[in-house]
Amino acid sequence: MEWFTDLISGTSIAHTAFLYALVIAAGVMLGKVKIFGVSLGVTFVLFVGILVGHFGLTVNHDILHFVKEFGLILFVFSIGLQVGPGFFASFKNEGVKLNILAMAIIALNIIVALVIYFLDDSIGLMIVGILSGAVTNTPGLGAAEQALTQLYNDGIITEVPQLALGYAVAYPLGVVGIILAMIIIRAIFKVKFSEETEQLERENNDSQLVPHIITYRIENKLIVGRSLSELSSMINRNFVVSRIKRHEEIIIPNSKTILEDKDLLLTVLSEPDEEALTAFIGPKIEMDWEAIQAPVVSRRILVSKEEFNGRKIGSMRLRMGYRLNVTRVTRAGVDLLASPNLALQMGDRITVVGKEEDIDRLAEKLGNSMKHLNHPNLFTIFIGIMVGIFFGCMPFTIPGMPVPMKLGLAGGPLIVAILIGRFGHKFHLTTYTSTSANLMLREVGICLFLASVGISAGGEFVKTIMEGGLMWVLWGFLITLIPLLVVGSIGRGYYKLNYYTLMGLMSGACTDPPALAYSNKVANNDAPSVAYSTVYPLTMFLRILTAQILVLALA
Repeated sequence: MEWFTDLISGTSIAHTAFLYALVIAAGVMLGKVKIFGVSLGVTFVLFVGILVGHFGLTVNHDILHFVKEFGLILFVFSIGLQVGPGFFASFKNEGVKLNILAMAIIALNIIVALVIYFLDDSIGLMIVGILSGAVTNTPGLGAAEQALTQLYNDGIITEVPQLALGYAVAYPLGVVGIILAMIIIRAIFKVKFSEETEQLERENNDSQLVPHIITYRIENKLIVGRSLSELSSMINRNFVVSRIKRHEEIIIPNSKTILEDKDLLLTVLSEPDEEALTAFIGPKIEMDWEAIQAPVVSRRILVSKEEFNGRKIGSMRLRMGYRLNVTRVTRAGVDLLASPNLALQMGDRITVVGKEEDIDRLAEKLGNSMKHLNHPNLFTIFIGIMVGIFFGCMPFTIPGMPVPMKLGLAGGPLIVAILIGRFGHKFHLTTYTSTSANLMLREVGICLFLASVGISAGGEFVKTIMEGGLMWVLWGFLITLIPLLVVGSIGRGYYKLNYYTLMGLMSGACTDPPALAYSNKVANNDAPSVAYSTVYPLTMFLRILTAQILVLALA
């Protein structure tokens, strides 16, 4: 049985792979267990790692360190690619308000942590680990550990504290605290779900993102005899006329098509523009275009060829070259109005109207192949990781800091991934990654990181709890609860945010998937997810950055 002993407690590569597989498999399985409808997900990998480490099972230090850092890189880079396309858009309109509130939560988290740091002389740098656990932000923990390693290598500190101990102690009540804050806010403001749902429906009806399809009959004599391009200039609204019915004929119009009296226009537009077009063109009428026997159909085409990544719709001359009209673009499940200046991205689905043979020609041109999209774009991923590591290792001198600050292996790849996700098409980089591929890369990365952290911290966990670690639970709970109650009350009381949106904001400000799952279950709609995704990119970036700054400042 010597081979079995070596496999369980040896130092071989087989032992390392076996131990990681055991910890991750057990953690993922336990993470599916729900307590009061809430599960901790893959975070259980950390606790299984701590348990394994407590019983003396470990791996080579250099291998453990490499796996931990590489797992963190994969995790944050995948997040950056996912949120990159919408990162800058989140600062527009309603997103500005939500992001300001999220930043207020982050600032209050840090203020409460600093108060505890100065009140409790024994806590030291462990407060950063407790803070990361209290706000359930694993990349922040990784960034803080990176900064500690840098300080140790530069001789600023003589030992590296196990921040993962504070993280592990604070994390469970961190999840509970977020959900408890939502329940308290609901009780304080006497929220009624039926009223919130009605308000949300009214807001969705006013949304400018969703294209609406309306048929108009021309009755305004002032526009008869004018072309569609002249009509567009006169109204100065963003709309697309995809088909015209003139007598018994169906026409696919272009910018030079002349309008005639009583023409029926199938129009795609934003709902706020509906009244303006009604007043300018003529009345809306009900009409079933699909029932009309005509050689005109509507189809969705998938953009799967790299050469169209970043191409603007207006530059493709679809009306002149293919006799087609593009009415809307579906991106990541969201319908966008097909304006001429909208740049296409790999994975977009465009809805076009025209003759079937013309649509087939365009489909062949754009690719229209899901098989092509399923092929992973490894060049973009690894060139991005390489640039991200280079950027993360660059020192930035900040007055008052003991050493130059570096974004590290968490911040560097995250920022580069966000920029690639948003602007990569300008450099002919294919940034599209299928949702399943991105999720697989992200989950593998975070599981490797958590398993490494747990195994390395397990030996000291019980001892730490017995020597004052229970107090960390209280500190972490206060760091979680106080900022959420303060900002949640402001968001609800002053800004009158919809409760479902507020739940998503609170979950996103703590980058906490279990809290989001609870919010979605309560809301039974996608409002929490929309708010979560709006604040998530900036929140993740700030959590990683502030964790490093805290370590460098407190050292």
